[in-house]
Amino acid sequence: MEKFTAFIDDLKATHGKNLVSVILYGSAAAGDFVPKQSDYNILIALDRIGPADLRDAHACIREWSRIGNPIPVYFTRSELKNAADVFPIEFHQMTVAHKVLYGPDLIAEMEISLKFLRLQSEYELRSKLLQLRRQYIAASASLEGLKRLMAESLSSFVALFRSVLILNGANPPATKHEVIAMTAQKLGIDGSPFEKIFDIRENKLTETLTDRSANELFGEYMLQIENVINAVDAIEK
Repeated sequence: MEKFTAFIDDLKATHGKNLVSVILYGSAAAGDFVPKQSDYNILIALDRIGPADLRDAHACIREWSRIGNPIPVYFTRSELKNAADVFPIEFHQMTVAHKVLYGPDLIAEMEISLKFLRLQSEYELRSKLLQLRRQYIAASASLEGLKRLMAESLSSFVALFRSVLILNGANPPATKHEVIAMTAQKLGIDGSPFEKIFDIRENKLTETLTDRSANELFGEYMLQIENVINAVDAIEK
């Protein structure tokens, strides 16, 4: 991908033979990148990582961040082999949607445990629901604040729904809209609140939201998230 050529060249000049692989993951790799909202998420693998290696990266990472990109995550090659049990959700999402920009495909070599995936999925879903409830207290004071909360929180839940689909024996699709549709079908929940929030996020909503209808939508949104959590909890039982 041409837009990453200069960045890859900077990384090669910075890390030399210590650079193993550079991998793009997230929305840009999945195909549902939203300009001005989505990020270019990068994983950089080195053979070794010490303070000097990170200090040397300062110049090229500063330039990468200056144009609006998040700071890449750094792993050693050996850490990637052993971290799947600690970060099963994150790494499984990468296995579903990633693009190798440089070096070998280290993500394809990873094995994800369903036991650890279920535990982290329920933990993350419950944690994010608690956070959503707290954020609603302040956001409910204005229509724009509530719309912003729903739009900004949706991606993190959809990312977790990919793991829920795996736990239910499905192969998650790449895009967020497809994930919602499949989750609704597999679990028997109502996917329409999520789709309405997608429309808000993507400036495609055809109806005019009032304070009342926005708060009703948020209530439906929370209810369906709770239904997903209950379905994950039932897997263990």
